[in-house]
Amino acid sequence: MKIIAIIPARGGSKGIPRKNVRLMNNRPLIAYAIRTALRTEMISDVLVSTDDDEIADISSMYGAKVISRPAHLAGDDVTLDPVIHHAVECYEKDKGGVDVVITMQPTSPLLRAETFDQALQSFFEMKVDTMISAVNKPHLSWGEKDGAYFPLYEKRLNRQYLPKHLMETGAFVITKREFVTEHSRLGKNINLYEVPDEESVDIDDYADWTICEMRLNRKKIVIRTDGYPEIGLGHIYRSILLFDNLTEHEVLIVVSEKSGLGMEKLDKRFIKYKVVKDDAAFAELLKQERPDVLINDILDTTEEYMYAMKPWAERVVNIEDMGEGGHLANAVINALYEKNGSDEQYFWGHRYYCLRDEFLITGPKEFSEEVKQVLVVFGGTDPGKYTEKVLNVIRSMPVDLPIVYQFVLGLGFNRDEEFADVVAQCEQDVRVIKDVKVISTYMAESDIAISSQGRTMYELATMKVPTIILAQNDRETTHEFGYMKNGFINLGNGGEVEEDTLRETLLWLIHTPQIRKQMKESMAKLNLSGGIRRVKRIILESNK
Repeated sequence: MKIIAIIPARGGSKGIPRKNVRLMNNRPLIAYAIRTALRTEMISDVLVSTDDDEIADISSMYGAKVISRPAHLAGDDVTLDPVIHHAVECYEKDKGGVDVVITMQPTSPLLRAETFDQALQSFFEMKVDTMISAVNKPHLSWGEKDGAYFPLYEKRLNRQYLPKHLMETGAFVITKREFVTEHSRLGKNINLYEVPDEESVDIDDYADWTICEMRLNRKKIVIRTDGYPEIGLGHIYRSILLFDNLTEHEVLIVVSEKSGLGMEKLDKRFIKYKVVKDDAAFAELLKQERPDVLINDILDTTEEYMYAMKPWAERVVNIEDMGEGGHLANAVINALYEKNGSDEQYFWGHRYYCLRDEFLITGPKEFSEEVKQVLVVFGGTDPGKYTEKVLNVIRSMPVDLPIVYQFVLGLGFNRDEEFADVVAQCEQDVRVIKDVKVISTYMAESDIAISSQGRTMYELATMKVPTIILAQNDRETTHEFGYMKNGFINLGNGGEVEEDTLRETLLWLIHTPQIRKQMKESMAKLNLSGGIRRVKRIILESNK
């Protein structure tokens, strides 16, 4: 059986001048259709019908045979039927008869060869005369007649419940040779082949062009992260943030089996993820996925780990990596640490901290001489039980102070009942909320905060809240951002801080508005809003 693919491409495109040979993602537009057709083994020859010398030269360069189209078939009002018929007749004079003719538009660059192969197989299996590519676009549609509008649906339903509304994509029309005439390419028995929505764009204007170019630049990105009580949920939150800011790419989050808390958070955000048992299983997953970018957000890597993972990704970016494996990454982003070495692939300091969207749209409150609210927040899990330590301190605070002490408990905080019992005994105004969705609003209402020396301090700095810092561990004490120069009073490792010290520090800060104002002004000098843009550029291969 002889099957030919014909790509009609005239030179007189007016919507986008020189559309068929214009470079899209560094390749002429028509090259995508030629490559897709040539990758299909069932096709005998790929032809381009054109009246344009430049299109002819480029088509030949990419492996197509050129059929010279006469001027009377190159006008704006000429349909494709006589064009395809002419090309078939020219081919048959030289090569003999054909059995199946495929029309492929050069304006569908997103069509994948695998989809095209499946469509051809379906054409033969179903034994139809013609098969046309289509995409399902169900919408509440209306028609118009004699100036009156009427619905083209029976019931108003949500989109997912509407009946199919199939639209031709222009990617391909597969038809038996006997039905190709000057006036038609359609047989009697016609079927539609649904192509995925992401492959369905047919370029008519510059908006379509932009969408196609963006999708062709789409990268496959795998993020390896974890979230469990011992390490908290900071890595999970950042992975969700990266996921949300890389929507134009294909992003897969991968966690280990012990990341139950992390999975719960991902489930709440309806983000799909995969679970691996160990590093060996993750390496196997990478072999299958072959991502363009691997992001390791798992703290310190070893050389052994990096050697096992690096061969399966084009680019490897590590986050918060102070381990020996870091030097093997293409880029290492350590926002929590100031510069520590001169290797060009390392990016240090708060300029690379990634703020969640809520902190880019919520503004801080004006400075208040009087402290009305104190915020206490120690992340998702608080393994050091600093929340209880601070509550003990607040229980000893003067009752006559008109202050609301707002405790925010993370998703992984698992001591709720015991904590609630102690809160019930407090004479002070203590309020508790767990797993808040928008914490920036609580920060914006606060005059002082007590927190750990991790990621939350960057958010507090953005909201310009003078903060007392208790580091959760020795590693956190090396996060140099959390000191007075940036608006923080740092008491060191919280496990070593006496309750009396914390109490006196809090009382002093409450009663010294000039210090709080100075701390707030120090935070105002910082600019953390551009961090996500910088990190995104690094992830997408720009070490600048």
